[in-house]
Order: sequence, then C-alpha cells, then structure tokens
Amino acid sequence: MINKVYSMMGLAEKAGSVVSGEFSTEKAIKSGKACLVILASDASENTRKHFSDMCAYRNIKLCIYGNKEELGHAIGKGMRANLAITDRGLADSIRKRIEESETSENTERK
Repeated sequence: MINKVYSMMGLAEKAGSVVSGEFSTEKAIKSGKACLVILASDASENTRKHFSDMCAYRNIKLCIYGNKEELGHAIGKGMRANLAITDRGLADSIRKRIEESETSENTERK
C-alpha cells in the first residue's frame, strides 16, 4: 500500500501538480491552489504547527505521511518536510490511499 501512495505522488509531480518546500507550499496554501498538504512525520513541531494552523484556517486537508527522505524521493527531489498537491482528483486519490494505508497498519497492529 505504501508504494501506491508514493507512486501517486510521483505521478502528481510528473503532471505538474506538486509544490514542495516550505515557501512554495505556503504560497500554494495562501493562494488557494493547494488541495492537499502532506507533512513528513519527522518534520519539526514548529513546522507541523505552522502548516496545521494554516490548513485548518483555510479548510485544506492535511495528512502526515512518510518521512522527509521518502517524500523527497517520491517526487524525485531531495528531502522534503512538506508538499502540496494542487490537482483535486490526484489529491483525493492520494488522501484516500493514505487513509487506506493507515487503516491497514492499525489492523495489522491488533
């Protein structure tokens, strides 16, 4: 399941629907272009709070998934603590896959 999430992120990057890095992600959120924001699980508390507050204020879905290295690798770049998906269809598909992977992880732990 994890590979499908990263594959979808790579597909979104190829489609030109990914914005990454703190400044670019913040700009996409504030301009209303971001449909989904993904934060790395190892992002700093300050970064988490900053993006969490921004997304909550603008009613943008935020997911915490993977780590900085995995997010960067998925989109063919260096380490990334955050990224935004700007295409609604791709964002919904990625969010759905992330939720499915979290559900399957919780089921495996029981």
